[in-house]
Amino acid sequence: MTMPDDYLQYANRRYGMDHDRYDWSMLSARKPVAWPNGARVALWVVPALEWFPLDMAGKPFKPPGAMQTAYPDLRHYTLRDYGNRIGIFRIMQALERHGIRASVAVNAAVAVRYPSLLQACVARHWEIIANGQDMDHLHHGGLAREVEQALVANTLKTLRAASGQAVRGWLSPAKSESSATLDLLRDAGIDYVCDWVNDDMPYPMRAAGGRLHAMPHPVDIDDYTILVQNHHTEDDFRDQLCDQFDVLYRESQTQGGRVMAIALHPWVIGQPYRIRALEEALAHIMGHAGVWAATGSEILDAWTAAQAA
Repeated sequence: MTMPDDYLQYANRRYGMDHDRYDWSMLSARKPVAWPNGARVALWVVPALEWFPLDMAGKPFKPPGAMQTAYPDLRHYTLRDYGNRIGIFRIMQALERHGIRASVAVNAAVAVRYPSLLQACVARHWEIIANGQDMDHLHHGGLAREVEQALVANTLKTLRAASGQAVRGWLSPAKSESSATLDLLRDAGIDYVCDWVNDDMPYPMRAAGGRLHAMPHPVDIDDYTILVQNHHTEDDFRDQLCDQFDVLYRESQTQGGRVMAIALHPWVIGQPYRIRALEEALAHIMGHAGVWAATGSEILDAWTAAQAA
């Protein structure tokens, strides 16, 4: 099939980035950041509470963790459900040992189906981040703007009402966005997004009607990538978290504050034979002086204040 002549013609085709959502810059050239109380590394832990429908359509693609076999795929459905029933509480215990409050990314469907689970997070003073409607409603270029706008509005209305929080952060299911997602999120009062994985620090992004920020939320060192996708061992996962922290901690000595973000899936790391790896990594990290365990909103506010100083 021959491509039409206008296939590669669009407004932002030029040398450099093909969009104007942010100004490109090297981290080493930016203003150093000082975290509260002289901390060197901000630790940001982000578990995800997801609901995967049993009859997933998987359009336009299947997100990580989607159902795999013929309907009804009870094997994968119940494993995902394990995370919300059991695994998340092991994560809670591991974090509580170190006084760490998480920013938990929640599908709106979880708040509706399992309200006590959301309240368990709120009772621990965790920050609630919106994680879309559910894991079968992806944001992508094929959505009509009004359809995506309704997804954003309904997700935030549900989570804000259920949690009593402002819900300032957003993580798209599968980190998938359309060209309108940032504009719709800004209009809905979102302050930061977790979908862009091109930095170790927060940075400002342009959206219609204002500005929001990208927060570092890496996929390279999350538990699903390392343990399920890459088939590494639990010790590998622990070591990679420790290695990530050690480099950021070393850089912070001369280059200013850094963010250590850890993305977790309770149905993965919450297994009895895996939780040790997280516990040992957290002990290593929190055993260092100058580690500030914070929520995403706290980190963003501190970063914003440092930029204005």
